[in-house]
Amino acid sequence: MNKQNDNLMDVPSASKLIKATIVTLIGAIILVVLVVLPAEYDIDLTGFGALTGLDRLSGDATETIIITDIIGGNESLREVEIPMFGEPTPLPNPTVFQKQDAVAQSFTMTVELGPFEQTEIKTVLEAGKVIIYNWTVDGGERVYVDFHGHDESFGPDFFVRYEELQEGTSSIGSLTAPFYGEHGWFWLNINESPISITLEVTGFYEDVINYGIF
Repeated sequence: MNKQNDNLMDVPSASKLIKATIVTLIGAIILVVLVVLPAEYDIDLTGFGALTGLDRLSGDATETIIITDIIGGNESLREVEIPMFGEPTPLPNPTVFQKQDAVAQSFTMTVELGPFEQTEIKTVLEAGKVIIYNWTVDGGERVYVDFHGHDESFGPDFFVRYEELQEGTSSIGSLTAPFYGEHGWFWLNINESPISITLEVTGFYEDVINYGIF
């Protein structure tokens, strides 16, 4: 009798079986709605697929975004397809990240210019290399400056201008070289008194060229 009573106690009641079946069925429905439909059929009823990226697993999903290319100072819009879940979106500009072979270099240079004298100082940069610069004028109220770059492969008359100041006294900024060549500054003292220009540059330049005073 004891063994029979034990066996009867191990058998779940009909109500418990019904409850377990209902719970299992509800769980299966939730799983289908939250996971299977977004991942397999691109059907996202609750928004959970978009939140978790499961909707991108569907073979028919082709979601795209608009990004901005900034190369050589020029901006353009480009549409790219969002990759599979867990994969990074390609960078719009490949020069954003640069792995270097050596540490950045730095130099500080001061040039004295008499009235209406001029000078030119250039850094030699590979395409995509970066410099950070700062220059200031002491002793005068203004100076003409042309910050530009030369690509020798296009001849001596080719240049691109990054900044032109008719009466500047200072400038702070950075440059990502759009091509290999010389990139730097032309200054003209438009004061009737001497001035000194101090230039500070840090970056991944190959060389510094001082064309002197003329």
